[in-house]
Amino acid sequence: MKSFRSLVIVAVAVVLALFYLSSTGKKPPMIPSDAAHQGTTTQEGCTACHAPGKSSPLKEMHPPKEQCLVCHKTG
Repeated sequence: MKSFRSLVIVAVAVVLALFYLSSTGKKPPMIPSDAAHQGTTTQEGCTACHAPGKSSPLKEMHPPKEQCLVCHKTG
């Protein structure tokens, strides 16, 4: 019984540690509230400037590029 209790304590500690580490990661930047971003509420609004070959393309290492508004929120 004592080993089961220890196992439960270790499992809970691992889950809490993983939860803490996942919640303290780098957050994506907010969508700026400047004139260029006013009214940007769709994916098409983002890709007008942030697609390859446009004025402000995203870096190659950027995560999935077709879901801007899932991560980036308006301020």
